[in-house]
Amino acid sequence: MNVLIIEDDKALARELGLYLHNERFHCDFARTGREASEKLFVNEYDFVLLDLGLPDQDGLQLLSEARKERNQQASIIILSARGTVDDRIKGLDLGADDYLAKPYSLLELVSRMQAIVRRKHGVTQDVLPFGPFVLNVSDRTLRHQDHEVPLTKKEFDLLHYLLLHRHKVLTRLQLSEHIWGSMISDSDDRDSNFIDVHVKNIRKKLATYDPSEWIETVRGVGYRMKTAQEA
Repeated sequence: MNVLIIEDDKALARELGLYLHNERFHCDFARTGREASEKLFVNEYDFVLLDLGLPDQDGLQLLSEARKERNQQASIIILSARGTVDDRIKGLDLGADDYLAKPYSLLELVSRMQAIVRRKHGVTQDVLPFGPFVLNVSDRTLRHQDHEVPLTKKEFDLLHYLLLHRHKVLTRLQLSEHIWGSMISDSDDRDSNFIDVHVKNIRKKLATYDPSEWIETVRGVGYRMKTAQEA
C-alpha cells in the first residue's frame, strides 16, 4: 500500500522507508509540513506516518489539515518523541488511528498497520475467499482447491486491493497509485494501459479454473470486484 512518511530526521526516515519497502509498501517522503501538505493534496495514500516535531509546523496542525483534504480515508499513525498522555489524546481526537512513541519497534509498527487494514476492511484473518478461490495474504498465494494460481507480484497486489474494496468501484488512477506509488513518480506507467493489461491477465488466469466474471469493468471509471452472488 502507499505510505507517506512525514519525518524530518533523514536517517530515521530512510531506515523506516527501507523496512517498509521490504514489507511491500510503497513509500513517499516529506521532511516539512509544507512538503507534506503538497503531497497530501496531490496524492492518495493508504497510510500516513506522522512525526509531530516538524521544523516548520506542529504535526497536530498538519493532522487536522490532512483530514480535510482528499486523504480523509488514509490511516494516520503518529510516530513521535512526544509521548505524553495529553499529546496522545489530542492526536487521537484529531483523527489519528494510532500513536507510537519513539523509540518504537519497526516490527510492532507493521503489525499495527496490518491490524488497522484488517479492522478497516472487516478482515479477521489473512485469507480472503471469493467463490472457489482463496487469496492468502501471508504467503502471497492464490489457490483454487488444490491448485495454486500463478500470479505476478503486481497481479497479486492488484487482486488483493480489489478484494479489500470489493464493494467499491476503483478508478484506474486509484489502482495505479496502489501498484506504482505516488502520482509524481512513474508517470509514464500511469499514462499507459498497464492496469487494463493486468486486469485482463488476472481474468484469463481465473477463467482457467472458474468461468465466472469476478472483475467487473465500470465503463469510463475503472473496475469493481464482484461478490459471489453477482459472479
